[in-house]
Amino acid sequence: MEEKNTEQVQLSPVPGKKKRGKKRKTIRRIILALILVVILGGAAWLGIMSLRQEYTVTYDEYNATTGTISNALSFSGSLQARSNVTYTASSPATVRAVYVTREQDVKAGDALMRLSSGQTVEAEFDGRINQLYVAEGDKVSSGANLVQVVDFEHLQVSVRVDEYDISSVRAGDQCRVSTVATENTFTTTIDSINYVSSSTGSVAYYTATAYVDVAEGIYPGMQVTVTIPKEEAADVVILREAALSFDLNNQAFVYTVNESGELETTYVKTGVSNGNYVEIRDGLKSGDTVYVAVETTTDSFSSLLSGLFGSQQFNRQQNRTRNTNNSERWNNSNPGSGNPGSGGGFTPPSGGSNGSGGGGR
Repeated sequence: MEEKNTEQVQLSPVPGKKKRGKKRKTIRRIILALILVVILGGAAWLGIMSLRQEYTVTYDEYNATTGTISNALSFSGSLQARSNVTYTASSPATVRAVYVTREQDVKAGDALMRLSSGQTVEAEFDGRINQLYVAEGDKVSSGANLVQVVDFEHLQVSVRVDEYDISSVRAGDQCRVSTVATENTFTTTIDSINYVSSSTGSVAYYTATAYVDVAEGIYPGMQVTVTIPKEEAADVVILREAALSFDLNNQAFVYTVNESGELETTYVKTGVSNGNYVEIRDGLKSGDTVYVAVETTTDSFSSLLSGLFGSQQFNRQQNRTRNTNNSERWNNSNPGSGNPGSGGGFTPPSGGSNGSGGGGR
C-alpha cells in the first residue's frame, strides 16, 4: 500500500483586519468624548445663564395733590411781515428827489421819492424804510428797485397743522405766540385756516395763520412757538401719569395700601391730561399715596466674575431698572390679583422713593 503524505498548511492572517478593528474603537471613543463635552458644556452654560440675572422689586410712591392742570396744542413756525412792499420804477427815468432815509418811519400816503418820468412813489401803509436802493440823480431802468417799506409792528405767523390735529383747531381760537430767542409772549387768535393741503407725503398738513402785534426788537424770521390751549381744570386732584396702570379693558387703576397694610387695586376716573400729570375725578383724594412696582435687574454672573478676577476686568453695567407697570405692563393680565412678585402681603417701603412722584405742579 502506498502511504499518503499529509501536509498541514498554516494560513497567514489577512493583512489589515486587526488594524481596522483598532481604528473603529478609536473613532467610537472620540465620538463618546465629543458627546460628553457637549453635555457638560450645555449644563455649564445653563448654570451660567441661571446666574446672569436676579430680579428684585421695589416701590415708588406717588402722592395725589390739588392743583390746576391744562393741555394745549403746540406748533413751531416763524414770524413774517404782513405788509412788505418793494417799489419799482414804472419806466426808465432819473431820480429827481428822495424824501426819506433808511429806518425812517413813514405813514400811509407819505411821498418817498419823485422820478423824471413824473412817477411819485408814495407809501401804501404805515411802516419803516427798510431798504433805499437809489439816490438823487441816479438813472434807473424799468422795473428797477427803488425803496422797500416794511411794517415791523404787525406781523404774522403761519404754522403747519397735520390731519390728526386739524379738527381741534378753529379760526378764532385763542393762542399764545412765544419767541424762542427773546422769550417774549404775545396773546392773539387764529385768524384763518387754509383747509386745502399742499402736502405730497403720507400725512396731510394744513396752514393756520395768526396775526401778531409785537414789541420793538421782534423781527420777521424769528422762530416762535404757537400754543393753542384746549382744556383746563382748576383746583382738582392731580396725579403723575406714571402712577397709572390699565387693565385689559383700558380702565385706569392704581395700587394703594389698605388698612391691613396690603396692596390692593383702586380704579380711578381720569380727566384732563397734559402728558405728565392727569386729573383724577374719582377714586383718590388729595394726599393719597399710590405705589408703582419697579423691577430691578442685577447681573449676578458679572458680579461673580468680578469677585473672582477683580472688578476691573468686568466693568459693565450691572443694574438696570424698568418701570414694570408702564413698559412691561405686568399688571394688565390680572390687576385684581395683588402685586406681582410680592408673594402675597405687601409692606410699603419706609419713605419709599418719593422723589419721582411726589406732588403736582
